[in-house]
Amino acid sequence: VSPCAGVFVPLADLGLGSVVTAGDLLGHIGATEVRSPFAGELMGWLAVDTERVTTSKPIAWLRAT
Repeated sequence: VSPCAGVFVPLADLGLGSVVTAGDLLGHIGATEVRSPFAGELMGWLAVDTERVTTSKPIAWLRAT
């Protein structure tokens, strides 16, 4: 979930199928870190590279592992 409004830039090395734990870094909005509140397998991005997002917008689709 986006912590603020701005342009989202995902981590380059985080691809589909990656395992994410709660608190892992997903990307940045400006200088603000976007971290996952949940654990799971990355099934897809709900915000794409350089997309302008609003506060609380879902960023990634995770499937519980």
